[in-house]
Amino acid sequence: MIKTYFYNHSQQEMYHDVDLNKIDEFLHSNEDLLWIDLFNTSNQELHYIANLFNFHPLAIEDCLQHSPRAKVDNYEDYHFFVFHALRYHEESDTEITTIELNVFMGPNYIVTIHKRPMHSIGRIAATSLKSKEYMNRGSDYLLYSIIDGITDEYFPILDRISIRIDEIEDEMYEHKMEVVTEEFLALKRTLILIRRMILPQKRVFANVNSQWLFPIQEDNVPFYIDLKDHLERIADSTETFKELVNSALDTYYSIVSAKTTENLNILTMISTIMLPLTFITGFFGMNVPLPFQQSWYMTLFICLVLSGLSWWMWWYLRRKFM
Repeated sequence: MIKTYFYNHSQQEMYHDVDLNKIDEFLHSNEDLLWIDLFNTSNQELHYIANLFNFHPLAIEDCLQHSPRAKVDNYEDYHFFVFHALRYHEESDTEITTIELNVFMGPNYIVTIHKRPMHSIGRIAATSLKSKEYMNRGSDYLLYSIIDGITDEYFPILDRISIRIDEIEDEMYEHKMEVVTEEFLALKRTLILIRRMILPQKRVFANVNSQWLFPIQEDNVPFYIDLKDHLERIADSTETFKELVNSALDTYYSIVSAKTTENLNILTMISTIMLPLTFITGFFGMNVPLPFQQSWYMTLFICLVLSGLSWWMWWYLRRKFM
């Protein structure tokens, strides 16, 4: 599916589903803006667009294959970007998944390529059908709007992860070790994936010596500074959550170890109490003549001695070790 949106600056009008055979007319003025969105397109459609703009074969190859890291490549006349959006399904076996977005940005055009629906692009596309809100400030502002929408989707995920960490800290005193450990490991995998996605994306918008990695109009610089701040907050949050999960996991293992030690102490106490009782009963169970073995008083006496000895040992061990 190929969707097109064209903003004519001189007429202050928006057009959609334009004829790409007239692409030279749409790219004639640098003040106009053409946005082409390719959703779940075939290789034939992708190569058709690539031929219209003369995109580099290596960039097209990146679009056809999954790229695990965000990046920006400079091809002189245009820049090629790779970004990732997140989809969070807490109850699913695959708790978190990524959606890749490829973007070609030129002076007066943007081409977006993605295989799955993206909320950010859908919202901006719906607005662009009736308004010039996102299209009248240049291609760099449209790129900012798309990536800002993707970045905003990270925050509800982080909020839910924060709540899950609090929940699991309460549950680790009640649930079985297998359940709690599985929850901890799932959280760690989620945080590692988010961090692996966000750090390269943050480097794309790095500002070194007041120089950006791609051209940005002066009026749009504050928007990118704000976007960079959002990415910094996400990166810091993932690092904080990772430390919280590790601390909670260490605490949980300490609790498990303490419970194991307590159980061993109880078993040791029982064994210690039983040892003299086993000796006494074994001694009086020998097949040799013993004093008073014919009297029933001896049986009562031995039972009282065993009971008194057991109580005394239990009292002594409990007082000394517990």
